[in-house]
Amino acid sequence: MTHVLDILKERGFLAQMTFPEELYEQLKEPTTFYVGFDPTADSLHIGHYIPIMAMAHMQKAGHKPIALMGGGTAMIGDPSGKTDMRKMMTVETIDQNVECIKKQMSRFLDFSDGQAIIVNNGDWLRNLNFIEFMRDIGSMFSVNTMLRADCYKARMESENGLSFLEFTYMLMQSYDFLELFNRYGCRLEMGGNDQWSNMLGGADLVRRKEQEKAFACTFQLLLTHDGKKMGKTEKGALWLDPAKTTPFDFYQYWRNIDDKDVEKCLGLLTFLPMDEVRRLGALEGSEINEAKKVLAFEVTKLVHGEEEARKAAEAALALFAGGMNGADVPSFEVTADILSGDARVTTMLVLSGLCKSQSDARNQMKAGAVSLGDEKITDFAAVVTADMIGEDGLMLKKGKKGFRRLILK
Repeated sequence: MTHVLDILKERGFLAQMTFPEELYEQLKEPTTFYVGFDPTADSLHIGHYIPIMAMAHMQKAGHKPIALMGGGTAMIGDPSGKTDMRKMMTVETIDQNVECIKKQMSRFLDFSDGQAIIVNNGDWLRNLNFIEFMRDIGSMFSVNTMLRADCYKARMESENGLSFLEFTYMLMQSYDFLELFNRYGCRLEMGGNDQWSNMLGGADLVRRKEQEKAFACTFQLLLTHDGKKMGKTEKGALWLDPAKTTPFDFYQYWRNIDDKDVEKCLGLLTFLPMDEVRRLGALEGSEINEAKKVLAFEVTKLVHGEEEARKAAEAALALFAGGMNGADVPSFEVTADILSGDARVTTMLVLSGLCKSQSDARNQMKAGAVSLGDEKITDFAAVVTADMIGEDGLMLKKGKKGFRRLILK
């Protein structure tokens, strides 16, 4: 059977790891590992999807995942990659976010019979005794070493600097690993490569406190071929919650990625065999669109289910083939108040989420990118009426990727 690290490497996941030879030997036997998720929102987004897929590969190889919800660490906020301190959240908001994320995780991992577990670090972090913690854990960390960590450098050079509150984040995350080792025998922390410094702290803490083997392994971040973060849309993050990003919009995002990113995304975001991934990635010219359709369908199927993936694919096909009903395209309800007030097309573009502002909508019109049904709209004063929408709805389009079916409420 192929070693799980070889599988992850071939599919493009691996970035860095501690003690590679030791870890390779460790993973020849069933090993408990964890990935942390800070509940800063009530849904996971595509940035979480890479570690989730890696967790699924690990579970398929016989290892036990712990999905650690950051009900405690979210009260501090991870400074990694941030130029300013995160907004403080209430305990109630954090706990609500944790519950929402727990439900989403069950789509990707098998939690039956304890094969995977979900744990909340708020259970041990929220009631820590500060002096005892600092004597027992803080004494194990060198400030000089911490200040050299990438996760702190940008904050120290920013206008507002680095607060002591955030400076303790590494200690808290490291303590998580120690707790999970003592409670569940966890020996490996996995996560995004931006967490490398924090993860080193945790693995080192377990080794020093318990004189036991402990490891850290990071994954590549989801970046485009030119180094930009993937998953950013005009409306913000690409969410896994269908109420935040519709299955159609989710499908369309992957259907329209750059040709150069197709093979990488197929390897990371699907379970397709690597021979098929390489075959699809090697397609050129117009044929690469077939690979993009496969990518979009497979990722949407994993996140939203096969039925939603099929609907999204059929809706996209209907649109591009000229069938403009597109019942599964995201819709926008046009109320009587809107129709009797500001019913301009520019307003519909903004209210439906296709454009960020009126000026953005006008710029799109100037560029000839806006249409209602089959008619291109260039007049800023053009309005939408109830007769135009009718019973079947009216398709509002922005460019090649933006669609909303206007329906009467």
